[in-house]
Amino acid sequence: MSERALWLVVGVVLLAALTWFGVRRRGRSKQLREPFPPAWRNLLERSVPLYRKLPGDLRSRLEPHVREFLLDVDFIGCQGLAVTDEMRLVIATQACLLIVGSRAGKFRSLYSVLLYPEEFVVAEKDEDEAGVVTEGTRALSGQTFETSRIVLSWRDVQEGSAEDEAYNVVLHEFAHYLDHSVGGALTKPSSRHRALERWHAVLSREYEALCDAVDAGEPTLIDPYGAEHLEEFFAVATETFFELPRELQRLHSHLYAELSRFYGLDPASWPVTA
Repeated sequence: MSERALWLVVGVVLLAALTWFGVRRRGRSKQLREPFPPAWRNLLERSVPLYRKLPGDLRSRLEPHVREFLLDVDFIGCQGLAVTDEMRLVIATQACLLIVGSRAGKFRSLYSVLLYPEEFVVAEKDEDEAGVVTEGTRALSGQTFETSRIVLSWRDVQEGSAEDEAYNVVLHEFAHYLDHSVGGALTKPSSRHRALERWHAVLSREYEALCDAVDAGEPTLIDPYGAEHLEEFFAVATETFFELPRELQRLHSHLYAELSRFYGLDPASWPVTA
């Protein structure tokens, strides 16, 4: 093939690629502008108690984020699970609550959500201070792989829809995602992040208080699992912030205030559902 013919082929390929990307972008923009289907709202009213608490203006702000999430993120069923539109909508809506009012970035690097029917088993390897390595397995309800993919148990997603419980595996794992998306800056104090000094001071103080309460066998509002380490504390505190906001504000006012500033939301002021 002559050099001229080669450049002609390259030009045709580039033109085709640009045309494809242009069509895809226009199609995506059109889909994002489409009204949120009333059937989706009805489904969320039935399936997600947290959605029923949202003020109308917040729902309107949330809907474009949900549409974008559904367009950009692949949902993959595992162990024979058939992923439905309801599953995708329920997960996307709760995940987008974490970014609708905040300055946190969107889920730009998230490629996929893997859904298992129930808890899934992962291999683990632990090395103690003496260098002894122990291998085993553990059943999980959710797992976040940096910022590329999130794994969830659908049964646990549904169990998180129970009223008056601070358990929500979607909020938990997507809180981990937000921390991973900034290189762990939310849970690892550093002199490079002076703007987060107050945040880290409150988070660390509340984490230590939870650890002390768990060690003393005292009941806690925040899930004792948060005493595992600071990363888990942030995730379970996020669950409590959205699911039991009034209780968190009353018992942990400084933590509530920091989470409210971070997420740009005040769930304690949302209407109480019947």
